[in-house]
Amino acid sequence: MSTVSPFTLLGRSSECKARRGQLTTLHGTIQTPVFMPVGTLGTVKAMTPENLKEIGAQIILGNTYHLYIRPGHELIRRFGGLHGFMHWDRPILTDSGGFQIFSLKELAKITEDGAAFRSHIDGAKLFLSPEGAVHVQEALGADIMMALDTCIPYPADRDQAIKATALTARWAKRCREAQSDTGQLLFGIVQGGMYADLRREAIEQLVEIGFDGYALGGLSVGEPKALMEEMLDATADHLPVDHARYLMGVGTPEDLVEGVYHGIDMFDCVMPTRNARNGMLFTSQGRVVIKNACFQQDPRPLDETCGCYTCRHYSRAYLRHLFQNREILAYQLNSIHNLHYYCTLMAAMREAIQEDRFLDFRRHFYQQRTEPFATITD
Repeated sequence: MSTVSPFTLLGRSSECKARRGQLTTLHGTIQTPVFMPVGTLGTVKAMTPENLKEIGAQIILGNTYHLYIRPGHELIRRFGGLHGFMHWDRPILTDSGGFQIFSLKELAKITEDGAAFRSHIDGAKLFLSPEGAVHVQEALGADIMMALDTCIPYPADRDQAIKATALTARWAKRCREAQSDTGQLLFGIVQGGMYADLRREAIEQLVEIGFDGYALGGLSVGEPKALMEEMLDATADHLPVDHARYLMGVGTPEDLVEGVYHGIDMFDCVMPTRNARNGMLFTSQGRVVIKNACFQQDPRPLDETCGCYTCRHYSRAYLRHLFQNREILAYQLNSIHNLHYYCTLMAAMREAIQEDRFLDFRRHFYQQRTEPFATITD
């Protein structure tokens, strides 16, 4: 376990907290800010690894909970870890499983030792300790592993948040102590519910333990967007400057822009692929619901400013036809476009930070949109 941060800060905006950096891992260097497509089961739905590389994905996610249950981490280890198993030679981050256990709380019991739960597949009794979560992720071969945490629901009273946050800190220490000297990175997760002071205390505890990067967890769990932004504003700047900052499970294109504005480096969310499969597509002008009748004879690409495979070759009319008939190709073409949009958005933000014009970029981003989600207050 190295004491040197794998993150290098390359530049900052002179006008806001936006930052440009790079994160070094076993399978390559990641340019930040970055969006990470979610591949829960060892696959980003409807996408091949070649599709992902073409759209500019630098790193993808796998999920410890789901892969632990099926097909099992020991089987994946025998295939050379997730990289060999799924034919992906770039970095992979694996979530610890804490959020999934939280999501399936009717099947789980949290104790000091860890999480006892039943498989959502066959009801089998299973147990995941902080040490076990690290060992599973080491077997999966993740470049970036996440410490096991206890996600706090919304709403939660202060006493509940205090107890859960303290347990996350104790688990974090056990995760760090269980980590092998493999070169894999381990990130700590900041909890604290919707209490800014608890989140700041959690950051102090995690920094004292010492991690390779720090994540903000327990946001986007049902709270109003204004409250999520309040927590982000109150805590992001307290994360170590010389380490990567990761906002987990967020979100919309607007969320990414605002997260970068507040100094976040890394993001993930199922939204671009899930929305693609449901026919909602992201463009520079806003959202397109491709099933709408107005696109039945529309010869234009989804986004005339987009250079993705889908926009280079197919009309809105054809994409609507595929989606209306539930053709498998619809899910692939839509996913290619949405993920390309997200990756291109991040690349544009990296360039804007490098050229110290991020606030102009942010203003232009909102000015283009026909359905703005946020009010800019510089």
